[in-house]
Amino acid sequence: MSHSASVSVPATTANLGPGFDCIGAALTLYNQFKFTHQAEVEICVTGIESDRVRTDDSNLVYRSFIKLYEHIGQTPPSVHIDIVMDVPLARGLGSSATAIVGGLVGANLLAGKPLDTNAVMELAIALEGHPDNVVPALLGGCRLAASVERLSRQRWEICDVPWHECVIPVVAIPDFELSTAEARRVLPSEVSRGDAIFNTAHLGLLLRGLETGNEDWLKAALQDRLHQPYRQALIRGYEAVQQAAIAAGAYGLVISGAGPTLLALTNQKEAEAVIEAIAQTWQQVGVKAQVRSLEIDNQGARSSNEVA
Repeated sequence: MSHSASVSVPATTANLGPGFDCIGAALTLYNQFKFTHQAEVEICVTGIESDRVRTDDSNLVYRSFIKLYEHIGQTPPSVHIDIVMDVPLARGLGSSATAIVGGLVGANLLAGKPLDTNAVMELAIALEGHPDNVVPALLGGCRLAASVERLSRQRWEICDVPWHECVIPVVAIPDFELSTAEARRVLPSEVSRGDAIFNTAHLGLLLRGLETGNEDWLKAALQDRLHQPYRQALIRGYEAVQQAAIAAGAYGLVISGAGPTLLALTNQKEAEAVIEAIAQTWQQVGVKAQVRSLEIDNQGARSSNEVA
């Protein structure tokens, strides 16, 4: 049994327009977690917004750590947990998914890896409630998840989505938060058949656009009728920022996860112009934002262990 385990988990962007609650991609932005055996439980957090993270037994990393031991029928050990944060909270970049995946992977390492990756993934989805963030956080890349019911048992079928190297993700992280619960409350309980067909068609187009880098397909594919029309009002300046990004060369601009971070897809040539246009437009409506281009992380959660 290892005495310590280190885990690095990437941020994620989910939905990508029409892929509501079923598609997500890992980004090159990370939270770090280290678990070390000691006599009493202790949680230390550093990095951005670290003062807002709970350090008692309600901490999501610790709860996920405990959950894995409960699942395998073992008593969880007392640990010191070091958390180094670089993924902002409540911004639509999967911060909770990094905590869940980090806790589960760290516990699995300390326990001697009794669970394979699929079993860890199933636990992560159960804890998060949906797969679109935790799956790419664990596995890396862009992933499509579909539930399958067989013999009265639900499981998940995970499909990797090729992401063409010419498609550049630009994230715009504003200086305000939007809770997932609030973003869920504004959604209708039912949608029309036409809207369902619209999103099905555009998700198919999105998958082909990401794979091929076809600009015309991507410009059309990012449209959505299931969640973004209802959530836009919660994000100050959304329409202006969207128009500015597209005018600067973005294929489109969508809400990352539940928001308020916005995601633009563009090419390498136009990336800097898109970044500048988004930052300036948001600033004009009184919103400060960190706008940057990232890459797709294709490895997912990285882990290592040490014996003291």
